[in-house]
Amino acid sequence: MDLRRRGFPASYRLRVLLMLFHTMARITAEQEVENLSGLSTNPEKDIFVVRENGTTCLMAEFAAKFIVPYDVWASNYVDLITEQADISLTRGAEVKGRCGHNESELQVFWVDRAYALKMLFVKESHNASKGPEATWRLSKVQFVYDSSEKTHFKDAVSAGKHTANSHHLSALVTPAGKSYECQAQQSISLASSDPQKTVTMLLSAVHIQPFDIISDFVFSEEHKCPVDEREQLEETLPLILGLILGLVIVVTLAIYHIHHKMTANQVQIPRDRSQYKHMG
Repeated sequence: MDLRRRGFPASYRLRVLLMLFHTMARITAEQEVENLSGLSTNPEKDIFVVRENGTTCLMAEFAAKFIVPYDVWASNYVDLITEQADISLTRGAEVKGRCGHNESELQVFWVDRAYALKMLFVKESHNASKGPEATWRLSKVQFVYDSSEKTHFKDAVSAGKHTANSHHLSALVTPAGKSYECQAQQSISLASSDPQKTVTMLLSAVHIQPFDIISDFVFSEEHKCPVDEREQLEETLPLILGLILGLVIVVTLAIYHIHHKMTANQVQIPRDRSQYKHMG
């Protein structure tokens, strides 16, 4: 019994040392965040960077706007009418983030934390005809807003904090190792804790990569959204058709010129036999 009593403190000390080592390892893997929105030439676009141990692990550039419906009293103070608040993500926002092998997160706060945006990204592997393929996607969006904030809300009936969440979200799907880019506007619906209210999140000028960043502060190869690819095709198609038409015209003129030159050099045989005596 005495031996066991003496041994227990030693194992306990070992466990404490292991816990301290684990804590120190977590502290060593420090993650820092930077708001680089001032570098953007687009005043509506924000740039956020999450770095771990001095290396970029998440980069996000986008413009975000939230359309939030809320109730106010009608002039008779009996009926309720629905107004709409348009809330844009502003520069100078506070940002937090974390990076993981298969899960990364970005959090943004603005207007004295009256508004908060959380975006969760996951990386997954799945079987395809060519073998296993890995992709990443935006799997969850959460928007917290305070309808008592007077800049965007005017006399909201249910003033206070509300949370709007996405459900079964699978957006910005991108092959692993690539960044997602989309200039076109995209919308994501969020169910609000304010009863029977749906918040709409509008994303535009998006360039995001939450995993596998190779170079510091540099996005990997872009994976463009279908809308951008279609618009790019619509822009280049008239140019391509114009070039083809011009080539056809040049070829046609060249053939005509060659044919005309060849026929001009041919000896004309007279049809009237009386003209044969003038030949030779």
